[in-house]
Amino acid sequence: MSKYFGLILLVLLASCKTVQPTLTETKAKDTLSAAVIVDRHYQNPKLFSTLYIKTSVHYESDKDSQNMTAEIKIKKDEKILISVRFLGITMAKALITPNKVSYYEKMNNTYFEGDFSTLSHWLGTPVNYNSLQNLFLARAFEDLKSKTLNASIDSDKFYRIEDLSNPEITKIYTFESGQCRIKKEQFIQNQKQQSLQVVYSGEAAYGVMSLPTGIMVDALQPGGKMHMDIDFNHLTIDEELSFPYNVPEGYKLINIH
Repeated sequence: MSKYFGLILLVLLASCKTVQPTLTETKAKDTLSAAVIVDRHYQNPKLFSTLYIKTSVHYESDKDSQNMTAEIKIKKDEKILISVRFLGITMAKALITPNKVSYYEKMNNTYFEGDFSTLSHWLGTPVNYNSLQNLFLARAFEDLKSKTLNASIDSDKFYRIEDLSNPEITKIYTFESGQCRIKKEQFIQNQKQQSLQVVYSGEAAYGVMSLPTGIMVDALQPGGKMHMDIDFNHLTIDEELSFPYNVPEGYKLINIH
């Protein structure tokens, strides 16, 4: 589990399941250009100053399986704090800002401080704070307005956009047709046997804003594969939050490649 620990902490930003009514998903009837699909996607407002979420997570890899909980706090465009608990005990914390990624974990008494280069290497595409925040908000991982795109309709009657900007990695985004809310994101590097797939089960309305209602995450690396189901049990918007983060004394700094 430890080899995926950083990825687990960061992907936790990307999903939720709430008791809010799920928004209706519309199937595509007419072919639209990539520009129209992207424009509709970005018209969905994401208006908040802070988010607080309690989650339950089921994790599986080739070697083990775990159930855990996580508390996620987000101050929009500034910072994200994740606390991971097992049997009620805080086992790890991560603090992500636009300039830095930090986390520590109690099992091995280790901590990490660095930038987004490791996750960028895993995915084969540049990653930054906005990328991770977009994952949580069910927005496209990258800014699609600046990409070379091909649009089509898939077998499930959802809009499918493929990013043709980088021939070394396949990037596919799938949208429902009503408001072009995102359904799935896929990043595939066939030569390196690496892939990441994020599937959103739906979105729920919070005033004029919508947020995901559930997610499945599948990651494949040369060393193995990982699957996560993440449920959000409680969510509040725009309450005042604190972001405490301090690495315990005696922990060892590690490098991640």
